Amino acid sequence: MLKKERAAFIEKRLQELYPEQLIPLDHKDPYTLLVAVLLSAQCTDARVNQITPALFELADNPFDMAVQNVEVIRQIIRPCGLSPQKSSAIKRLSEILVEKFNGVVPQDMAALETLPGVGHKTASVVMSQAFGVPAFAVDTHIHRLAQRWGLTNGKNVVQTEKDLKSLFPKEKWNPLHLQIIFYGREYCSARGCDGTVCEICTTLYPKRKKPPTVYKP
Repeated sequence: MLKKERAAFIEKRLQELYPEQLIPLDHKDPYTLLVAVLLSAQCTDARVNQITPALFELADNPFDMAVQNVEVIRQIIRPCGLSPQKSSAIKRLSEILVEKFNGVVPQDMAALETLPGVGHKTASVVMSQAFGVPAFAVDTHIHRLAQRWGLTNGKNVVQTEKDLKSLFPKEKWNPLHLQIIFYGREYCSARGCDGTVCEICTTLYPKRKKPPTVYKP
């Protein structure tokens, strides 16, 4: 298959498998989604969803979060890992949202990326899932699958994001981001498939005998 043919098959098959894409992080608005995505760094979505009810009971908006003691925040989010950095980031970004944005999460990629603890991937997730703006948030899982499927030879997530955006229609970016994550977790995990096991890998590369080289971001 040519790369465009592989992309077309992937898009069609993922839509068949995951016609509805429910956001895996529990939230009620852009702010709570922003905090949940920040917490999900090096932590599972399931663990984040266990932690956020207590955190959002303490404060579920930037005005209330900004006045909390950072140590109180840290104690709540400790099970997510990296709690010193994440608690400081949550408090400070809440203060900035109050000071500069009237307590409203900005619908702007560049503005989001200026917030503490918010990198390009987190900003992309918020833009796509909170505001419906086309974005292709590439994490390590999407980076891995894109290489296994021959959609990119990028050695970092920046190049992978660029390649995926060029292959798929803009209106498909948001659902595909979630669909690839869902498929990776269910069928093409880091340990469960080495590029020669799951349906998509074997369909795209039926003659592949050895795991492909996958560059870590």
